[in-house]
Amino acid sequence: MTPPRNLRLIFHLVLLSLTALVCATTSDMLHPEMSIASGESAVAELAVCGWDEVFILRLEGPTDSIGRVVWSWNAADEQDLPDTMKTRFGSTDDCKPVDGGRAILVTSSGDGVALVERATKKVLFWASAVNAHSADLLPGGLVAVAASHDPDRPGDRLVLFAPGTPGREIAHYELPSGHGVVWDSRRELLYALGYDLVRVFRLSGGLTGEGALEEVSRIELPATGGHELYPVPGTPYLSVSTSRQCWLLDRDTETVVPHPVLADHAGVKSIGVNPRSGQLAWTEAEGSHWWATRIRMLDPPNLVRMPDRRLYKVRWLEQE
Repeated sequence: MTPPRNLRLIFHLVLLSLTALVCATTSDMLHPEMSIASGESAVAELAVCGWDEVFILRLEGPTDSIGRVVWSWNAADEQDLPDTMKTRFGSTDDCKPVDGGRAILVTSSGDGVALVERATKKVLFWASAVNAHSADLLPGGLVAVAASHDPDRPGDRLVLFAPGTPGREIAHYELPSGHGVVWDSRRELLYALGYDLVRVFRLSGGLTGEGALEEVSRIELPATGGHELYPVPGTPYLSVSTSRQCWLLDRDTETVVPHPVLADHAGVKSIGVNPRSGQLAWTEAEGSHWWATRIRMLDPPNLVRMPDRRLYKVRWLEQE
């Protein structure tokens, strides 16, 4: 029986890690032997953010290097956001598809958090969190947000919001330089990435209502500057980036190993694996900037250039 494409991907990644195969560190070229599979010709979509616009880019195939914007959202245009919130989305830093891609969970370093319905662009939830860098949905409609560092305001926290609009903070937990948060529905655990660790929580009040979080473990990272935390679909692994390296975190063993493809890539902002085709996509800061103008891909290789945009994170959407 042939394993699913994403499982073949992770098997390949682990094999590369065990054999210490060295990957290229140049920005545009990776060794051809890193290619994992032939890729599929199916249409794929990526949620993309960076500046004040969140948009969905549709690719007609795995080597489509142009794409087409088929959806966009800008807080300044939304009537269901108060004026004080509209100014908080000028530097979006995550655009996570949730509810099977029917909604996009947006965060911004300008302190904004919003859950946006794709079909209508209606804002289903909004909240303010200092230097918000990522969020995820928990059971019972709870929203967890990673709030990053701010020298003058209460950042460095994992913030838990109650359902509803506007968001009501019900709890918070220490998280130095909070940058990533992932709810694992199978394990019923929340993973929160900080400067040099991942804190693991469970809902102590059960899986509904306003349950508080209880820490169950801490996973120390091999390096500092934790930035990206995102699942490799269909596997126990989370992709992790720090300031100068990338890693894989095994949720079963709570161990961290170098990422066999991006291990030595610095300034990586997002890492994602297409849940259908297994194609790898990532963004990394270019030059002295915090942003990218290119979406880089592997298996098969592709490079989507968007020189007029400031790209920060890209997230694959599941296709029906």
